[in-house]
Amino acid sequence: MPGLSLAVLPEIESLVTFRTRFAAALGLVGLLLTPYPATALTPEPSAFGAFLAGQQALEQLRTADTVKFFREAIGGNSKNPLVLQRAFVAFASNGDIDSSAAIARRLLAVDPRNQMARIVVGTEALKQRRYGVAIRLLGDLGSDSFEGITGAILKAWALVGGGKVDEAFALLDGLGEGGLEDFLLFHRSLMASVAGRTDFAIALSEEAYDLDPFSPDVVEAYTRSLGNAGRFDEALAAITTYEEQGLSHPLVDKVKADLLAERRPGPLAATVQEGAAAMFYAIGIAFARENSTDVAMVFLRLGQYLDRKDDLMSFGIGQLYDGAGQHAAANAVYDAIPATSPIKGMAIVRVAGNLDAIGDRPQAISRLNEIIASDPKDLDALSVLGDLFRSDKQYLAAADVYGKALAVTGGNAPGDWRFYYVRGIAYERGKQWPLAEKDFQRALELNPDQPQVLNYLGYSWVDQGLNLDAALTLIQKAVTASPKDGYIIDSLGWAYYRLGRFADAVTELEQAAILKPTDPEINDHLGDAYWKVGRKLEARFQWRVAIAVDEEGNVKERATPKLANGLDAIPVPEDSAPIVEAPAVN
Repeated sequence: MPGLSLAVLPEIESLVTFRTRFAAALGLVGLLLTPYPATALTPEPSAFGAFLAGQQALEQLRTADTVKFFREAIGGNSKNPLVLQRAFVAFASNGDIDSSAAIARRLLAVDPRNQMARIVVGTEALKQRRYGVAIRLLGDLGSDSFEGITGAILKAWALVGGGKVDEAFALLDGLGEGGLEDFLLFHRSLMASVAGRTDFAIALSEEAYDLDPFSPDVVEAYTRSLGNAGRFDEALAAITTYEEQGLSHPLVDKVKADLLAERRPGPLAATVQEGAAAMFYAIGIAFARENSTDVAMVFLRLGQYLDRKDDLMSFGIGQLYDGAGQHAAANAVYDAIPATSPIKGMAIVRVAGNLDAIGDRPQAISRLNEIIASDPKDLDALSVLGDLFRSDKQYLAAADVYGKALAVTGGNAPGDWRFYYVRGIAYERGKQWPLAEKDFQRALELNPDQPQVLNYLGYSWVDQGLNLDAALTLIQKAVTASPKDGYIIDSLGWAYYRLGRFADAVTELEQAAILKPTDPEINDHLGDAYWKVGRKLEARFQWRVAIAVDEEGNVKERATPKLANGLDAIPVPEDSAPIVEAPAVN
């Protein structure tokens, strides 16, 4: 039984393919700030409540509330390092870097070792082109912590600003171990470009591209460098290679338009500030992937402070708010992105998704239809609209929208498996099995090892008594690919059940219930299997669990009669289609 899917909002996750190596290399976890002994640093009683409220607000990314609470908390604790530490993070997370830097300077007066505070104050100095001050502040952070490495790269950018490019490269050479080499190579290319070393910048960006030709930021930087040198055909060839993988990004599309018109697209980073902002964006997105959203927000805000024109930075901030359920704050960020920005289309799609999240699905669908009417090739809008229709049980409407998306992509790229998969789900739910089966098989032609597709097609065949041996093989292959996926293991158990292999079914369904103990379908299936092997007391227990955890009522309606009369008195349901989870578009 594949997992439950609501509307799947398209993400720009492909942007962080290159960047997550940075997070992995640094072992990023949690809010990495200097710890202080709580016993010695308890806030004053009058401010303690505000301090706790601010902490909770920060965890929830209610950043405006966070600032309000910490402004009150620091009123009576101007020299308490714990309060000051949290306060400057709070102001930074809300985008008030000037206030954050002011509080960070107060913290450094009582705790000069606080690395994060030095990064914030150093960023302020870099913004103001006081490069010597930034170099001094960031000079001895070390390289054995994430703060130290971040500060060292920021210092390298300050050295570039101070005309000391060779010193900057030497500093990066000292960091180029432990998995950071690709990330540092990318920044060397940007630094060389900002410093006017054009040929060297092209060579470095080409080297970065050869290592990762499918990361949008790398492709954008490389093709910009080629285009600025008038090498339009080479740049277009790199973009064609990128697009042939079924990949796209509006910033790459913008560069392509310039190249086709033989316009020089300009560098990815034209100034020291823009280059340092690109670093903060990369690190912020990496932290977001590690679910350290508080740290991610601080870094994205620092990047926004250095480069107000970077709409991708704003989009990332909006996504962090989305992830924390702060949909109104997210929409305010998306709405502020200029209408002329290449990112605006993605932002509008996210606004529509947020409208659905807060319960206004009709308005969300209306907004998406407006986008598609103005740009029928907007894949993000088509994907989200299809997912919303599917969540709204408008299955054939969803299938029609996914078909339009495939018409845009051509339907032959490796990444197109996802559209065939979700269209297959829509067809299957809409009682159009032959069309669904065809789409699932096409998805597997494009991605033969995709466990969700293997699972869905195999389960559907078993459920209809078709191709039983092949079906079981598909599900077993899916389990091998995702051995910890409780939904897929449930599918295997239920396949055994439908094939009359009840003892095998119990074994698999027990494992699925361990992995997903609160899923009503899995508990109901396990109850049925227990009944078939004569464990009737345990069967009734599982049905009770299924009824207790069922929030929608479908399983409760099915399990209640079994609890009263046993399984033998209940007919097998005609429609037992699996619940599914559809992955986001690449």
